[in-house]
Amino acid sequence: MFFQHGEKVFRHGRDLPHWQQVGTIQFITFRLADAMPQKKLTNWKEERDSWLAWNPKPWSDRQQNEHRRLFHEKLEEWLDEGAGSCLLAEKSNRVILADVLMKAHGDKASFESFVIMPNHVHLLVQPFVELEKLIKIWKGVSARKIGKGSIWQGNYRDTMIRDAEHFRNTVRYIRKNPKHLKSEEFTLWEGKSAKTIPSLEQGHSCL
Repeated sequence: MFFQHGEKVFRHGRDLPHWQQVGTIQFITFRLADAMPQKKLTNWKEERDSWLAWNPKPWSDRQQNEHRRLFHEKLEEWLDEGAGSCLLAEKSNRVILADVLMKAHGDKASFESFVIMPNHVHLLVQPFVELEKLIKIWKGVSARKIGKGSIWQGNYRDTMIRDAEHFRNTVRYIRKNPKHLKSEEFTLWEGKSAKTIPSLEQGHSCL
């Protein structure tokens, strides 16, 4: 279930490299195309590209923490500001996306937890096929069914789950992500393993 040092890691993706290890659970984030102000996103990407050039995956714990601190926390802050059309605030659109995701459950992937926010999605999932192709299917089918054109941003973010503690913190992070939203504005789903993880008052960053 967790990342194994010394085992083969597959790299894919042209614009932004992604890494996948067979059997390893991944934390995935993808967002609506208008969820991020373009100027902010361009500056963020330039800074991150420079950092990645000096810090290729797989990362040590120190690199993982540094990357989270420098890049992911800022990106999550921007996402949670609720920019853009927020199509997923509408329940009918969330139902469509959730149905598309769950069609892969037990076949092409095994979900541990996910939350559908108004303008982005967090997934904790064990993919059984190439992740890039799986996300392309999820985005393509859900966009067609929602019927609003090309609604998704072209890329996604991925993090391989390192160990049991990382798994627990990721479950808590997903669970806490919609804490400032009304219940009708998000969809949270948890599998059996995720449901056994107790919440902590202060929460944990997982990325």
